[in-house]
Formats: sequence, structure tokens, C-alpha cells
Amino acid sequence: MSGSEGLGKGSPAPGPVPEGSIRLYSMRFCPYAHRARLVLLAKGITHEVININLKNKPDWFFEKNPLGLVPALELSTGEVIYESPIVCDYLDEAYPEKRLTPSDPLQKAKQRLILDFFSGVTALMFKILTAHRSNQDGSALHMELLSKLQKLEEILVKNNSSYFGGKSQSMTDYMIYPWFDLLHGKGVLSLTPYLNKWYELMLQDPAVKQTSVTPDDMRGYFKL
Repeated sequence: MSGSEGLGKGSPAPGPVPEGSIRLYSMRFCPYAHRARLVLLAKGITHEVININLKNKPDWFFEKNPLGLVPALELSTGEVIYESPIVCDYLDEAYPEKRLTPSDPLQKAKQRLILDFFSGVTALMFKILTAHRSNQDGSALHMELLSKLQKLEEILVKNNSSYFGGKSQSMTDYMIYPWFDLLHGKGVLSLTPYLNKWYELMLQDPAVKQTSVTPDDMRGYFKL
């Protein structure tokens, strides 16, 4: 059920989620779903993944998530949670053995400020992808992206840390990483050495290794 094509219209609905497990409805190339997959693996949570064909969604999926979007997390009780920040926060709270968010309120607030800033970066990255697909001149967008990446890099420099969460990967790192995977970070990080080092470190993370896709597959899906 976790094939790369995903379940589409006419596919039968999966059965109940087994006791002691949870089910993630995902899609290989969706950075929002990638967030949840990274958190599940980083925390060592028993789960199964079912990919959804977002271009031809099965009718039953709208019963799971009325928005028809991934990620959606289904529990063994039948409850379904969606929206990537909410899904990831739930996972960190419900499975506290390996916390990815800081317990200190101030540090937690600082992490949220980083993610709030990064929301502007994600919107810009999608504009760049759209420009590439339509063969438009994206040079101005790239300059704007560089400016935002430099501000992001300043956080690492100011904190003198390898990761946005400090000395090890945090929720913030896993929430940010998928967009660099989407654009294959080395190309967009040539002028931000500290951010590039962060990207290289993230590439060595076991959860990242298990979930990243090849550049050829990425270009094929987005028709770049």
C-alpha cells in the first residue's frame, strides 16, 4: 500500500489501523508529508505509510481528511489528525520518550519564531519551482531566496550551533529540511556555507536517509 504511485480513485479503503501502530497518509514528493515521516522515524514510532495519489484522490480519503491533503495521521482508535505542524506536535507529545521540542518555554518560543520566518521561505521556493516548470526567468526569485537563506544562516552563526535546535537535530530541523531536499540544497546553498554545512549534516541523519528521493525522481515528478 505504500507504493510510489499511491492509492487513487477507485482504490479500496485500507482496513483499521492495527493496535499499537499508527498510519500516515503521505506522498513521496510532498514536503509537508515528509516532515511527518521524518518525525516518525526520528522518534522510532511504529507506523505504516500509505501513499495517496494527490492528482487522483480516492473518494474515501476525504472521509479521513475533508481537505484531501497529506499528511494525515490515523490512530488505531479511528481518530485522524492532519496539517503537518499539528501532526508533528501530536507525535512529539504522544510519544515523549525522545522529545524533539525543547521543554523550556523560551527556547520553544525561539524555535517557533524560526518556523514562522521559514514559512516565507517555503512560499518562495514553490514560486521558484513554478518558474522552472514554465521556463520563466527566476533570477529575481533566486536573489530573494538567497536573502532569506542568509538570514536563516545568521541564526546558526549567532547560536554557534550545528543545528537549529542546538547540538543535535530538533523538531525545527526536521520541519525545515524537506524544502532543501525538494530543491536539492547544494545548488541553492553555495553562498551560505554554514547553512550548507547544516544541510550536509542532515543528509547523514538516518531518518533523512530513509526518506529522501533521488534528484532524477524529483525532477521527473515536478517536470523540471
